[in-house]
Amino acid sequence: MYKKIRPAQLFDGYRMLPDKVLITDHNGTVVDIADTADAGDDVKTVAGILSPGFINCHCHLELSHMKGVIEEHTGLLKFVNQIVSKRYAHPEAIPAAIESAELAMVKNGIVAVGDICNTTDTLFQKTKGHLYYHNFVEVIGFEPVQAQQHFDSYRAIYDDYCRHFDAQQVSLTPHAPYSVSTPLWKLLAAFPGNGLLSIHNQETEDETEWFLNGTGGFKALYERLQLNEVPVVPEGRTSLQTYGNYLPQGQRLLFIHNVFTTAEDIRYAQDRFPEASWCLCANANYYITNRLPDIPMLQGAGIRLVLGTDSLASNYSLSIWDEILRIRQHYPQIPVEQMLSWATINGAKALQIQDQYGSFEKGKTPGVVQIVNDTINRLV
Repeated sequence: MYKKIRPAQLFDGYRMLPDKVLITDHNGTVVDIADTADAGDDVKTVAGILSPGFINCHCHLELSHMKGVIEEHTGLLKFVNQIVSKRYAHPEAIPAAIESAELAMVKNGIVAVGDICNTTDTLFQKTKGHLYYHNFVEVIGFEPVQAQQHFDSYRAIYDDYCRHFDAQQVSLTPHAPYSVSTPLWKLLAAFPGNGLLSIHNQETEDETEWFLNGTGGFKALYERLQLNEVPVVPEGRTSLQTYGNYLPQGQRLLFIHNVFTTAEDIRYAQDRFPEASWCLCANANYYITNRLPDIPMLQGAGIRLVLGTDSLASNYSLSIWDEILRIRQHYPQIPVEQMLSWATINGAKALQIQDQYGSFEKGKTPGVVQIVNDTINRLV
């Protein structure tokens, strides 16, 4: 028995299609996109836009219990400090918050998630199979002399995820340019399981100041930590152009945030990492620093843009549509059709799951989302 739905607008992952009917089987597998005149009987007409399910390319599900704990607009350094100091204030709340947050993502039309994992706290929920996950086991290690120790401790978490997920759904990934020492970068770059990496990139101006001049907030942070050596010695180049040289040519990457990324950084990355994706987390940027990336500049560079929610510690919801609304508020000139492609097919390509997700193409089961008056209804 087929389902036949004719929306006011059908977005197939690439473009809006007028006067079309989406035909799926009872499992939600796409059978066809037909002209209305050729769709036959039993066509259900619905309002709004019909879209493939959304891909959330950057989330921290394990921080869901921290919703509302940290005030807005603190700046990144104060925000991170509060994450560290308050993260385990109420450990008993963590499992229920994770379960509730995943349910919210399902209701908000999300079908696949690139999720950051510092712990195994989310494993109990992910193994229920409600959503597709790529698990980015995130490595942090400031002290160069302890690089192997840091690597080994996170490798153990990586191994835990690999016991529950296919290897292509797990990566051992760097946290950020300022929090991973150069020897630790080299261990990660040589790790054979890392076909896809995610990195918090150029989220704060302090990051740029450190890598260019050895000054700013991170200089003060390293001094407070009383490190024997700084994690990465400034070379007078931006962070991206510094750590990019540690990684193999052609490494598949998800650059996250990109608030202070320049056109020169993009040209460097396009040459060295042509398959990279660039993830926008607009609500988190607004929440933490009250500043968004120059999205029109990124858009004009011809790079693959994707969307993420970050965590409930830094966001108001785990909703990709809410990310689109925030971008539309700040950059109303960007067509919704284009942002929907970031949320669907581009995200699927970034997580290397485009064979199943991201577009209405015959044989795929990408999920079906209805958007009516900025409200999301999950149909499949």
